[in-house]
Amino acid sequence: MASLGTTTTSGWTTSSTVSEALPVIIESSRIVRLFTNVVTKLVDRHTMPEGSGLVWNEIALNNLTASNVTETTILENPQQLSDNLFQVTPLQVGISTLITDRARRRISANVASLIGQVAGKAMERKKDIDGLAIIANATTALGGTTTTMQSGYIAAAIARIKGNSTEPLLEGPYYAVLHPFQTKAVQDEVVAGLGTYTIPQGLTQDTFRMGYSGNLFGAEVYEDGNITIDSTTSAKGGVFGKMSIVLVQGYEPRAETQRRPDVGGGADVLYMYDEYAYGERSAGNWLYSIYTDVTAPSS
Repeated sequence: MASLGTTTTSGWTTSSTVSEALPVIIESSRIVRLFTNVVTKLVDRHTMPEGSGLVWNEIALNNLTASNVTETTILENPQQLSDNLFQVTPLQVGISTLITDRARRRISANVASLIGQVAGKAMERKKDIDGLAIIANATTALGGTTTTMQSGYIAAAIARIKGNSTEPLLEGPYYAVLHPFQTKAVQDEVVAGLGTYTIPQGLTQDTFRMGYSGNLFGAEVYEDGNITIDSTTSAKGGVFGKMSIVLVQGYEPRAETQRRPDVGGGADVLYMYDEYAYGERSAGNWLYSIYTDVTAPSS
């Protein structure tokens, strides 16, 4: 800060000479970008009605075996019905934010308007990460820590989902959820022949121009940057049928506010809650994780 006095100075008046008089105005504000909810859009969803207890229950009836019958056969081997109980227990998650009256009065209005959105996005991200944990913990993982991602893993997973002898899942949709570095490897595979052969119209040309997106071997491919990269610089994406993962919603997400006049001269607290859980049907048959190297691409 310049010293006070009556001394005059010759020269031009510029923004630097009167910098103390310049106001600070926040012209724009934004929320830091992140992946929010990918998995929640791809799974089988159910909401529990009120008064239905804490646990969501589903019965799966096992198949019976039919026998050949001749004219002399007396059919005395009745097939016994049996069932399997599948249960999911939703759990509560929550987040709270507190902002004092003084802070609200002083911060830029366009920043204040984003506070609730930031908390909401955090809840969505939590829900997505919990879904990714189901994928990462699949009974069978294709690939390995030093393995380069390739489209063949998706093809193999789809074939095993449809062709397993325990319980084939013949109806889709089928999904592949991959880290962006994994889809980059698939993209490299598609355009591997560049410079060697001409590019005909179709998948290779489209991938070269726009990047890879779409379907592979019947699976719709999605990118999710919330997939964890572990200490070996590897990550687990996955391939699954929609019916393999169920998301049970205990109640719909809700928000409440609380007035706290005793805090910091007055404050408002925002609470957000959700209640849900994921479960895996036909474990080991309809969901496969894809474990590959995800070193950051450099070319």
